[in-house]
Amino acid sequence: MKYFFILGTNPTLSLAELAAVFNNIGRLSLIQTNIATLETDQDIAANIMNNIGGTIKFGLIHNEISSTNTNAILKAINFIKPNSSDGKFRFGISSYGRQKINLKVLAMEFKKSLKQSEINSRWVTSREPTLSSVVVEQNKLTTGRGAEIVMIQFNKKLLLGKTLAVQPFKELSFRDYGRPARDDRSGMLPPKLAQIMINLSGANPEETILDPFCGSGTIVTEALLLGYQKIIGTDISDKAIADTKKNIDWTKNNFKLPTADCRLYKTDAKEIAKQLAPNSVDAIITEPYLGPQRGLFNIEKIAKELEQLYAKCLTEFKKNLKPNGKIIMVWPSFYDKRKNIFLHPDLAGLKIINPIPENLRTNIFIKLTNRRTIIYGREQQKVWREIVVLEK
Repeated sequence: MKYFFILGTNPTLSLAELAAVFNNIGRLSLIQTNIATLETDQDIAANIMNNIGGTIKFGLIHNEISSTNTNAILKAINFIKPNSSDGKFRFGISSYGRQKINLKVLAMEFKKSLKQSEINSRWVTSREPTLSSVVVEQNKLTTGRGAEIVMIQFNKKLLLGKTLAVQPFKELSFRDYGRPARDDRSGMLPPKLAQIMINLSGANPEETILDPFCGSGTIVTEALLLGYQKIIGTDISDKAIADTKKNIDWTKNNFKLPTADCRLYKTDAKEIAKQLAPNSVDAIITEPYLGPQRGLFNIEKIAKELEQLYAKCLTEFKKNLKPNGKIIMVWPSFYDKRKNIFLHPDLAGLKIINPIPENLRTNIFIKLTNRRTIIYGREQQKVWREIVVLEK
């Protein structure tokens, strides 16, 4: 079987997440800037979209043809037709690739073929050649009486598939803006980025993970939703611990989660080794204080202060981390005068590792920094996130 993944706004980060999630179960490829495929013998259920933060759409490729002729495509998309004529069938078409395909002609011919099978249908349209996940969701194109036909051009072939699920954007928004405790000052890590970071760690749900700068608990609560059973959150702030507790309770109540060992401690991240046993943590996943986000500030001064803070923290983290354990950490990258200023803290003997599998590193679509990290941000944003993967 071959599955497709339409990646998010940072395809390199999304691909790194997929590589961690589907480690050793198949052949992962990046075939367009924002499209990955996975060839595997295993069935992947549509609910995988609840567990991966960097993918917008996910589906199954049914056919491959070497022509973009309308008649050839019509024959190849018979798998889309519903089994019965009950009710109106809704369908949409998304075309990913440079070669233009006349979607209107294709849709009208497909409607005609459906009518010949006594199936009443409606074509869901968009101004763009691809439907957004919002359009797919709102028009119920992943249900029994709906379908999104996905056409992907690759290597002189046309891959034809059907979307199985889209990113649960409503639920992600609810988990972000609906939770009772939010604090602009302690960081605003999006739930989907927290998901990505947890997945990058490669930690199993039975293993122990730690967020030493838990803030309002986004990483902690997302780990609970991903099924982790041993989670530790620490912060130097009383308010952060209280906010995290509120959000844990809210998450458990709203999503009916089973009981998990979730421990919170008020402690300085620079002294965390005093609180936890040596070699007791499998993965550390955290977004620490990134410096001021608004207003005027001396970038060089802030950068030096953060480098000192992170160096002390990494020395402590190494004590708690098990051998070969990973740290997934956000460092700020400051945008100044058309360039990015990166931090260079002492790594305390830890090593930065490349999150992209070796067989994909030469792909022209991969965008890594010179030190094999991934930048997450928007053009002209003042403070960007640098996603750093460290290993003991």
